[in-house]
Amino acid sequence: MKAPAPAVLLWLSVSVCAIAQMVNSDLAEAGAALQAGEADKAMALLKPVLDQFPNNAEAHNLACRVWLSQGQFDNGIAECQKAVNLSEDRSEFHLWLGRALGDKADQASFLSAYSLAKRLHGEFESAIRLDAKNGEALASLGEFDCSAPGVVGGGLDKAEAIADKLEKVDAARAHELRAQIAEQRKDYETAEHEYKQAIAAGTHPAYQWMALASFFRRRQRGDEMVAAVRSGMNAARRDAHAAVALYNGASTLQRANRELPLAAKMLEDYLASPNKTEEAPAFIAYSRLAQIKQQLGDPEAANRSLAAAMALAHDYKPGHGVRH
Repeated sequence: MKAPAPAVLLWLSVSVCAIAQMVNSDLAEAGAALQAGEADKAMALLKPVLDQFPNNAEAHNLACRVWLSQGQFDNGIAECQKAVNLSEDRSEFHLWLGRALGDKADQASFLSAYSLAKRLHGEFESAIRLDAKNGEALASLGEFDCSAPGVVGGGLDKAEAIADKLEKVDAARAHELRAQIAEQRKDYETAEHEYKQAIAAGTHPAYQWMALASFFRRRQRGDEMVAAVRSGMNAARRDAHAAVALYNGASTLQRANRELPLAAKMLEDYLASPNKTEEAPAFIAYSRLAQIKQQLGDPEAANRSLAAAMALAHDYKPGHGVRH
């Protein structure tokens, strides 16, 4: 058989490079759409990639995260599992599969949750084994160990060991995990101290202020909760990378049914920010803003916000939450 001419080989090489660049561009655009809360746009960009290149692990991982943002946990698990199967050595893929399983477990029956919990524990451990400095995976495993019984791999002693490892990677998150451990032990004084230590250690302290506010809400210390939210809001306004803290603080106020006009303003500021993230999808922020506007007696504004949510993610069913 005659070998291809050099011109043909060059054409094939250029074509392969062009296709790879096109796919990478589509994936980058899909990732940006996911961060902006544009779920429909992200999925529209991913579908042709998945159809033409079904072995692209990155595309499956992104599709998983789009589904999870909309509360479609079964679809999310299926896509994240494909990503892991195709690229078992990627720490972040195991992390996202573990998160997907955790989201499903939160909604499942006791027996199903038991099975899912054992699986997600294994995925978080795999993520850490592949990258010992994966702070997201360490924090996720620590939170699981803090709340889950030993029969599925959890336990406060294990969570403490994770906190020690996390200290070397992300000191603020380590303090937050130790605060959660103290709460589980009903040692609320230590918990409060650890949340405040997290603020002092945090690179983006707006997040830690909102975690402290959430603690005060759970302890029914309303005035201190509001004060912490305001401190977090002020910190977020000085930190372009902490816009999502505005969403977190607004959610805390909404759950406490306190300072709803402030909660609405914080959600509006978050939605106006160019630094939105998949941690707090824009369509969920719009949905929560609609609820608050309705409570404040402004049904027209509520309808506008709900329409904005549906325009970004038509598969989203208001009421489905977000994990963080």
